[in-house]
Formats: sequence, C-alpha cells, structure tokens
Amino acid sequence: MRRLLPSAAAVAALVLTVSACGGGGETAAPPTQVSDPSQVSGEVTWWDTTRPDSEGPTFQALIKEFQAKYPKVKVNYVNVPSDQAQNQFQTAAQAGSGAPDVIRSEVAWTSQFASLGYLQPLDGTRAVDQPEDFLPGPLSSTKYNEKTYAVPQVTDTLALIYNKRLLKEAGHEEAPKTLAELKQTALDVKAKTDAEGLALNVDAYFLLPFMYGEGGDLLDVTNKKIVVNSPANVKAMENVVDLMSSGAAPKPAITDSYANAMTALKEGKVAMIYNGPWALSEIYQGKEFQDKKNLGIAPVPAGSVKAAAPTGGWNLAIYAGSKNIPAAYEFVRFMTAVEAQAKIAKEISLLPTRTSAYANPDVQGNADVAVFKPIMDTAVPRPWIPEGGQLFQPLLEGYQGLVNGKLQPADMLKQVEEDYREIMKDWS
Repeated sequence: MRRLLPSAAAVAALVLTVSACGGGGETAAPPTQVSDPSQVSGEVTWWDTTRPDSEGPTFQALIKEFQAKYPKVKVNYVNVPSDQAQNQFQTAAQAGSGAPDVIRSEVAWTSQFASLGYLQPLDGTRAVDQPEDFLPGPLSSTKYNEKTYAVPQVTDTLALIYNKRLLKEAGHEEAPKTLAELKQTALDVKAKTDAEGLALNVDAYFLLPFMYGEGGDLLDVTNKKIVVNSPANVKAMENVVDLMSSGAAPKPAITDSYANAMTALKEGKVAMIYNGPWALSEIYQGKEFQDKKNLGIAPVPAGSVKAAAPTGGWNLAIYAGSKNIPAAYEFVRFMTAVEAQAKIAKEISLLPTRTSAYANPDVQGNADVAVFKPIMDTAVPRPWIPEGGQLFQPLLEGYQGLVNGKLQPADMLKQVEEDYREIMKDWS
C-alpha cells in the first residue's frame, strides 16, 4: 500500500551500515535445499521503508536475531522513505548499479518491478517457506505471469481511527458507521469541543474508501476497462467535497496533510482520521493516547453501497542482479517467518500475512491487531498489474485540484480518466 510519509521523515536515507551491492549480471542458481543454513555466507543490503523512529527499531532488532542465527551473513540496513523507494530502486536497477539485494516493496510495485525483469523469481527457493500458509490476498500481490517474485511481509487496510474522549464529549459513545453519521459526528465535535471533527489526508490511497463505499473502482481488470470516471465515483468525490464545505472536515493542506492529520490527532486537535495499522506505533506516542484505551478503531464509514477499504501491505523482493542470492533467500525467509511476524505484530501492530501467525500468543495479545483483522478480511483487492503503481499519481493530482477548488468532481474524474488512458493504452 502506498502512503506518503510526513515530510520530516522524507529526508536522506538513514544508513546504519552501507556497502555497495551487486548490480546487474547473471544470478546464482536458486537452491531449493540447504544442508546447514547457518553456514550460508554473504552480505545483504536491505532497503527498509518503515518509519525509522516508530517502526525501524523493531526491524533492526530482527536483523540482530537473523545475524545471530546466520553469523556468516552481514546485513546492511538502509532506511529509504516510502515515497522515494520505488523510483530509487527502479533507477538503480535500470542502471545495474546501486540496487539493494532485498527491497521492502509495496504491494503495487511488485508486479511492475517483475515485469521489468528487476526481481529474482522465487518459486521453489528457500525464500518461500510454506506458501500455503499465506493469506490469499497478500500472496496474490506477489505474482506476475503466474510466477512468484516476492514474499508477503505485512498486510494492511484503512480504518477510522478516533479519539474516544472527544467523541464522548460531543455526545457519541460509538464510532460513526455511515458517511452521514461521520459528517454529523464531526460537526458535533466541532460544535461541542475545542477540536475539529475529521482530518482528511490528501493522498490517492485515502480516496479509495469513498469510492468503494459508493460501489466505484479505478479499473475493471477482468474486462480491461477503465472505470474511474463513473457516476459512483462522482458521488464519492461529491461526498468528500461536502465534508469540507460543511465544516465537518477543515480544508486540508495540499502537501503534508498526512503529517498534519497525525499531529492533530495525537495532540487532541482533531477527533477522527482515516489511517492504517502502520500508524498506531506513532499515534501512541501522542499525549492524547498515553492511555491506549482512549484510541478507537472502527471500519471506515459506509457509503450508500458498502463500507470497504483497500488492501495494502509490503512484500520482500530480491533484486535479480544481486551477487548474494543464497544469503538473500535466507534473509527473506527469516523476516517473513511466523516468529518474525508475531514480533512485528506485538510491538508495532502490523498485521501478519500468515494464517498461522494469528494463533500465536503474541499476535492474539495485541488488541489492535484483533480489531484490524476482521476489517482486513473485508478489504478490496487492488489491481496487481504492472501499471498498478502508476494509478495513484493522476488520482492524487485530481484530489489536489478538488481540495483547492480548481476542479469539480466530474471534471476531476474526467481528467484522471484521460491520464489513465495514457497509462493503460490497450484498455477501453
């Protein structure tokens, strides 16, 4: 899933240990069995896309555990902001120099990278352990042309995240279940407390619940049709505009809206936002949620058709030009094992991609994961096609035009459709 990090995090990559990794060239044959994994040697550079302050420490701790188990493998950890990693990896892979051995790839990037020949095929290799244990949704994002090019690490979706105290002060004991209720609850918060009701995030991913709620979508993959400019999506965009014009949601900034919304929620200046499990570790650092019981998590409010949010998440993929393929296999295998997923879920509430992980006591003991899991079960799959990662930019630009008043809903979607036709040239 693609999210824009706050600008404060979009700085130069944090490099703990950096060394040149393999560029282009022939790849090693994929071993299916290793007699003694602890004897595998090599040097693996990993590009991680998590927030370095709230999520990074957990992944760095896992690296230490990996190196204790594989003493002959050195891991070079590089933190790359998630809004920069896609282009940086593609540039490096194209040049045949500077790409990492392993990249934390957003689910929409994986098929694109695979179609360009940048990823190592993983079927039958040590990297993929018990593929039948992975949830079908996350696993489907790792495929291209019926081959496996990544392993699911974490999965996610969007929910309504809210301040229980502020809602209660506004006269609401429960989270809103529909967009009409969302609007009224936000207006009540604004009228009865010193906080705003709802903070919007100007990012394409965060528009999808409004579209799905009215029965809309971006593409009809089965019939190869572009459906973004539909009456359902026009209605969805009208709903977003209405939230702003009514005062239920203050007009957001075009840039830094993610950071602004998160800060406002943490400081008690806004009651509700849409966000995912990846945000929880940061939210709990806010003064409003020192008592974790004050944080509420609920499904996104339903539109006139349904309540639904997009499927997101991150995979681990191996660069086809890596000179350390066997070591990379072991690293990916370790980082996607049940034990690693349980640690991630326990410490920073990211959702496991393995079915069996949800039976782990560490996972079951995290109340946030327990709330998000049924929401995740209803998430809408996104199109796992090579062009999938290109669909958000036109939608983002349209959203920006909607917010600044330069575009009306119908005009916005007409422009997005035109842009999509440049991307999906063979689609109707």
